[in-house]
Amino acid sequence: MALPASLLLLADSRLPAGGHAHSGGLEPAAEASAVTDLPTLTAFLRGRLATTGLVAAALSAAACAHAARAVDGAARAREEPGGDGGLGGHEAWPVLDAEADARMPSPAGRRASRAQGRSLLRAVRGMSPHPVLDVLAAFSAPHHPLVLGAAVAVTGGSPADAASIGAYGAVTGPASAAVRLLGLDPLAVHRALADLVPHVDAVAAEAAGHARADPRELPAASAPALDVFAELHLQANLRLFES
Repeated sequence: MALPASLLLLADSRLPAGGHAHSGGLEPAAEASAVTDLPTLTAFLRGRLATTGLVAAALSAAACAHAARAVDGAARAREEPGGDGGLGGHEAWPVLDAEADARMPSPAGRRASRAQGRSLLRAVRGMSPHPVLDVLAAFSAPHHPLVLGAAVAVTGGSPADAASIGAYGAVTGPASAAVRLLGLDPLAVHRALADLVPHVDAVAAEAAGHARADPRELPAASAPALDVFAELHLQANLRLFES
């Protein structure tokens, strides 16, 4: 079955949601000489995918599953006068948001996630207005994976779709930043991304399997180096990217 164009929009780096301003930890990694060429970039992307990528994809899948239930509730409410508009169950958002916080030890990392979430929410509400997104907007700067999951749900996608887009973004953002920061051959970088496709699919499948789990049981893979890089980046005098 063809992937709906609405979901392709969410995965498109040209979406005006501020993603181009974030390197996913690549800039401080390059500054520390941890990433200097294509082999070290590939290792960085694989490590990021297996840790923060898995966590983000699982949070997105869980958020999508919750939002889909709310979307279904909204549809039923339209058919039943006097309903609540499908906004029931909104108490799950703070729970998911707290679980996202718990999986991001770095304050700088949390700040970047919330900034990207706020930008994505603004873009998606402009593209596909929905009461579910309005409920999410009522919370202060929700994390990016939660907004992504909700956006996928209101545009007709599944938790598996949300996990795929989340895992995909975990590697494509830093890869694009590497081209700009290190002057790497963009064709070679995209070849490296193509080689990572089976790993992206595997991480997305694992993440989607947790979509309806207790939020406390979502993957919590850690990446201490990325946390350290996030804090160092925040203190840098000269930065090309926000994170």
